[in-house]
Amino acid sequence: MSDRLGVLLMTYGSPADDLHDLPEYLAAVRGGRAPDDELVAEFRRRYELIGGSPLIPITRAQAAAVEARLRADGIDASATVGMRFSAPTILDGLRELRDLGCGHVSAIIMSPQYSELLMAGYRRAIDAAVEELGGSAPRVELAPAWHGEPGFIEAVAEKVRDGLATLPDGTPVLLTAHSLPRRVADAEPGYLDQLRTTAEAVADAAGIPDGGWRFCWQSAGHEPGEWMKPDFSDLLPELREAGHRSVLVAPVQFLADHLEILYDVDIGAREQATAAGMEFARIESLNVSPTFIGTLATIAARSPARAGA
Repeated sequence: MSDRLGVLLMTYGSPADDLHDLPEYLAAVRGGRAPDDELVAEFRRRYELIGGSPLIPITRAQAAAVEARLRADGIDASATVGMRFSAPTILDGLRELRDLGCGHVSAIIMSPQYSELLMAGYRRAIDAAVEELGGSAPRVELAPAWHGEPGFIEAVAEKVRDGLATLPDGTPVLLTAHSLPRRVADAEPGYLDQLRTTAEAVADAAGIPDGGWRFCWQSAGHEPGEWMKPDFSDLLPELREAGHRSVLVAPVQFLADHLEILYDVDIGAREQATAAGMEFARIESLNVSPTFIGTLATIAARSPARAGA
């Protein structure tokens, strides 16, 4: 096995473009519990409204950009993707990197903050893939949480500054994260600390004054029980009452355009803001931002899996 560095970018995945596998995809996301017809119909409506999820193509583009950046820095590297709940799977990705001659792989979850309850499935999928590949498997290291990486913080801050430049002075910024069941949040307070730390660092780097931003939640799920508050929609009436006429939404956890951005924010949140009488904007997603890609390359290059590290 060669000393070539492999990079595996891992995220949730998405259903096929024609949505024929939507029930199976939702069941996988729900831990094997089959969705009812009403839930399938609702998600079919959402995916159709956004023209299907671009998450997998964007993640592939991110991997290609990371590979190019590493090679430009003089590192022999190959990068690809692995999805947790759809094809191409994490096994597919590790097999591809093995076939490309990668003896060691830096596996990066495309979420800067790490929750053992929510994301341990990635580690289990890696372990299962390594077992499946047997003696030919590359050595794999899972990158730890990277929510404090200066390049990541600056990449989001760049987008926030760009967004504010198009809006009236004093526009409040809502820094959002994917909502959680209260039971998960109570079990992992450290994960909430990571999210809030990211929000604080982004606000500081973007130069948002104290009182000019709020941390809140979006995309609450369809499961019963209490979800985290405040939701984006909970804050709109309060901001409007305070005299604000515009709002900028800036996700601090999502790294690419996908359903939670293109539907939950661009359609759902926009409708809520309009109903509250406010001009709405969101930051451009990081996608293949050069600053962001540089951060991913830095994380990959420092992996203990890299020969000689």
